[in-house]
Amino acid sequence: MLGKKPAPAVVQKPTDKIDTLIGPNTEINGDVNFSGGLRVDGKLTGNISAKDASDNSLLTISEQAEISGNVTVPHVVINGIVNGNVSSAGKVLLQSKAKIVGDVYYSTIEMELGATVNGSMVCETAKKPLHSEARPVALDKGKVEKQSA
Repeated sequence: MLGKKPAPAVVQKPTDKIDTLIGPNTEINGDVNFSGGLRVDGKLTGNISAKDASDNSLLTISEQAEISGNVTVPHVVINGIVNGNVSSAGKVLLQSKAKIVGDVYYSTIEMELGATVNGSMVCETAKKPLHSEARPVALDKGKVEKQSA
């Protein structure tokens, strides 16, 4: 119809529900392996990983949360403290109170003002596998031929 604006594009979350909650008064020592949605409000000493790195699992680390271990998940939203490396094949969202002491490996990242990372930030999509690159090799009489690495 005339005069109507198109509806704005809806941004889909990887998952729309929280299957597991680690409450603010909870402390866990040990690794956590999950699928679906996991929200951490407490303290966790151990690694966190999703069962299947290619799925839509989402980890949410709240402002009160503190993780001491590596995080390997498809999608992650961080607003608390992570003492360890963070690796995500999907999206990383660092909210304003996020504090990471470790490296961040990401495909897509969004970082709000106030978030801090004390470590390297590595874009995984920028890496190219060495075996698939072709490089020029000089031959006799100035001829150049492509050779696989």
